[in-house]
Amino acid sequence: MPGKNWTILSAALLSACGARIVPPSPPTAREPVPVRKPVASTPLPPITNTNAVPAGANAAGAGVVAGPAVTSLNIDRTRAAKALTAFRLSCRELMRRTDQSGLTRGADWRAACAAAQTASDPQAFFATSFETVQVGDGRAFATGYYIPEIQGSRVRRAGYEVPIYGRPTDLIDVDLGKFSDGLKGKSIRGRVEGRSFVPYYDRAQIEAGAMTQAPIIGWAAGRVALFFLQVQGSGDVRQPDGSTFRIGYDSQNGRDYTGIGKLMKDRGLLQPGRASMQDIVAWLRANPDRGRDIMRENKSYVFFRVLDGPPLGALGLPVTGGVTVAADARFIPLGAPVFLSMDRADATGLWIAQDTGGAIKGSNRVDTFWGGGPEAEAIAGGMSARGTAFVLVPVGTLARLQGSAGGGTTPQP
Repeated sequence: MPGKNWTILSAALLSACGARIVPPSPPTAREPVPVRKPVASTPLPPITNTNAVPAGANAAGAGVVAGPAVTSLNIDRTRAAKALTAFRLSCRELMRRTDQSGLTRGADWRAACAAAQTASDPQAFFATSFETVQVGDGRAFATGYYIPEIQGSRVRRAGYEVPIYGRPTDLIDVDLGKFSDGLKGKSIRGRVEGRSFVPYYDRAQIEAGAMTQAPIIGWAAGRVALFFLQVQGSGDVRQPDGSTFRIGYDSQNGRDYTGIGKLMKDRGLLQPGRASMQDIVAWLRANPDRGRDIMRENKSYVFFRVLDGPPLGALGLPVTGGVTVAADARFIPLGAPVFLSMDRADATGLWIAQDTGGAIKGSNRVDTFWGGGPEAEAIAGGMSARGTAFVLVPVGTLARLQGSAGGGTTPQP
């Protein structure tokens, strides 16, 4: 979830481990639900973009070209209706927040958001309120995440001895934009040590007991399960009596995220054809000491809070299975619709960018959200799709961008 958030298997786990699939944990371990075999589809080809800049800092810097007409995307009515509901929720934040992508301004969304409140035909709404743009080369990669469940307890007891930490009281967020206009949109986290501001404790230090100012909101039955729940960002904790409580992302220690799947593959710990999530989890549990050390190479550590409602995304709004995607806010405006045309059918369609993720970085990189339960686990677990992404922006956005740049491209049919 915010800042990021069981999502990856196979190629996804190995390329970024930015996915969020959480394995079941002792003492009542079960086999993960088998991944869903994908239905193949043929994605739309990306549009040639001679202005593409691979190292662009945001969407505007990466180069933008006009995409196809919304009506040509064949968005089905059911999907459009779900996307419209999610878009309505996002409107307040779209108009209020500064768009890090450089594509839009808050005022740009007013007409679309006003129309959304009374729209009765979802397909017509998206067709008349938006135009599409392709960011950079348009080549998209999608993984998946869902709401996992791990075994745990609100109180410490035998078999439940891995602490689930809340946000530490000595963790400080620093908005660097307040110190320099050149650092707007950038922030760091750390702590005060004497008269110095220093990085916060990393995963190894925290697990070794260096952190002393964080509340413990629960106890997990297994370190591996908690590790993947941190990657996910939120989930349900099932207690010995069968009751559950939900925890969600509250903050993070400010350290960089490192995907362990690629580390394991590069070191020959995962054999060819034996690199699924199940294989990774089995290896970590069969080699607890080495597994602990590998997990500690991901210095990032997530702190949780107890939730009393649905899971929330980076906008602070509920996320919707089959509709929400996590994206990099520098390349897709948070709250904006995005159309994915992918090589598997379940990933293809209209989505709303309502979340972010620690490993979801760069243009056209998204993480599709599937809700909770076995069905969601089966889809998210094997989600690894490639294709083309088109961001939907309010009509007139491209002309404004072209005018400010002194030129531009011709809209595609």
